[in-house]
Amino acid sequence: MRIYTTSCLCPFLVCLCFIQKCYGASHHPSNVPSKNQTKLANGETEVHHRPKRGWIWNQFFVLEEHMGPDAQYVGKLHSNSDKGDGSVRYILSGEGAGTIFIIDEVTGDIHATKSLDRERKTHYVLHAQALDRNTEEALEPKSEFIIKVQDINDNAPKFTDGPFVATVPEMSEV
Repeated sequence: MRIYTTSCLCPFLVCLCFIQKCYGASHHPSNVPSKNQTKLANGETEVHHRPKRGWIWNQFFVLEEHMGPDAQYVGKLHSNSDKGDGSVRYILSGEGAGTIFIIDEVTGDIHATKSLDRERKTHYVLHAQALDRNTEEALEPKSEFIIKVQDINDNAPKFTDGPFVATVPEMSEV
């Protein structure tokens, strides 16, 4: 029977790695602080706890010329700080906030209350804020977002005098 050195060496290496992992790191304390620690002058370390926060939303779109009896659903604002217990109050400000666009301050649902025309205005710039309902303290920084009006009756452009050909030299003035 032939025994290769590599077959005998493999279990030994696995065992050695296991010993190093279990005992090596714990018996040799490191003086280098981890990512969430700062080494103080007296040799101690201070642990930093940063809560993960952030707004969660996709782009918002609203169809133009909506004629339904109910307000048109646009989208939902949501904060990572919101646990779903009603302790977060959502506030909307900016173009059309409170008149064209309303928000359910508990759920963060945004609705358009009026029919919009893309030929008059293509988008609305709004600001969202999430507050703690009990303390009125901001849970998220105020954030800007855009609601785009989607055209439903747009026709392809027609150039009656057309095709046009033009050239503009490089570095030309506007």
